[in-house]
Amino acid sequence: MTDEVIDLQELRNKMNPKFIVTIIVIIFILIAAFSSFYTVKQEEEAVVLLFGKFNRITGPGLHFKMPFGIEKNYNVPTQRVLKEEFGFRTAQAGIKTTYARGNFEDESVMLTGDLNIADVTWIIQYRIKDPKAWLFHVEDTTKTIRDISQSVINQLVGDLAVFDVVTTERTRIETEGQKRMNRIFNQYDMGIDVKTIKLQKTMYPKGAVQDAFEDVNKAIQDRIRLINEGKEAYNTSIPKASGEAEKTVQESEGYAIERVNKAKGDVARFLAVLSEYRKSPRVTRLRLYYEMFEQVFENVESTDLIDKGLSNFIPFKSLGKEKKGGE
Repeated sequence: MTDEVIDLQELRNKMNPKFIVTIIVIIFILIAAFSSFYTVKQEEEAVVLLFGKFNRITGPGLHFKMPFGIEKNYNVPTQRVLKEEFGFRTAQAGIKTTYARGNFEDESVMLTGDLNIADVTWIIQYRIKDPKAWLFHVEDTTKTIRDISQSVINQLVGDLAVFDVVTTERTRIETEGQKRMNRIFNQYDMGIDVKTIKLQKTMYPKGAVQDAFEDVNKAIQDRIRLINEGKEAYNTSIPKASGEAEKTVQESEGYAIERVNKAKGDVARFLAVLSEYRKSPRVTRLRLYYEMFEQVFENVESTDLIDKGLSNFIPFKSLGKEKKGGE
């Protein structure tokens, strides 16, 4: 009992006002130190408030601020591209992306201009360009972005026929949707810039309509395939036929030139003979007679000549080809 009284007395002696003030000062300094600095990541900008009012924007790094909540910082990822998904949700992205299960048809199923139904899923990618506007100009930024995006896509799909939505107008919907969303976000001064709109799937609702559409797509693909095969056959056959035709034409032209030149040569030769004949008819006639014999018996090895009355028999050996070896 006496020892306990002594311990309490020592504790009372230590807990004097000076000691308590020292502890309070140390705690105050620690709190001031920990609340006077903040860090901004490389992909962020910080909006600093002084007594709840906007004061400044700071970039990446370690910064000083007034302690005890006099100044507060809110870090905003201005250098990161953010994404919103409609009609589906990504559970885990990677080499093999997995999607969350759930019914999101209220986002993707919409009415087209020809009073049909289309199932359209898409994503928007945007970047925060003004952190101050992002924090203070709209109360619920994510809901506002989603509502505006759904409204714009529904409007664009509602102006088109369902077949155009599913096939040919995907790119136009993406481009025009980006322009309209940015225009609305700028009117609201939300401080964001839509970088990309990408339609993921544009299909008819599941069931008989989708099956019929797939049949139509298959028929279109078959048609394109047959057209390509026909073009390939055309590109193979036509040049070959053209080459053969060109070859035949060239051969015909060459033959015509040859015949003309030969005819001209025959005419020139005849005129030359005629000229010689006029100068010396008897000699020329005899020479022509011998030349005729040479042409007729050129390929005959031996020839026997007789007169028409069979009264004379003459072996005419000289008109045939000469044989070697004394034959």
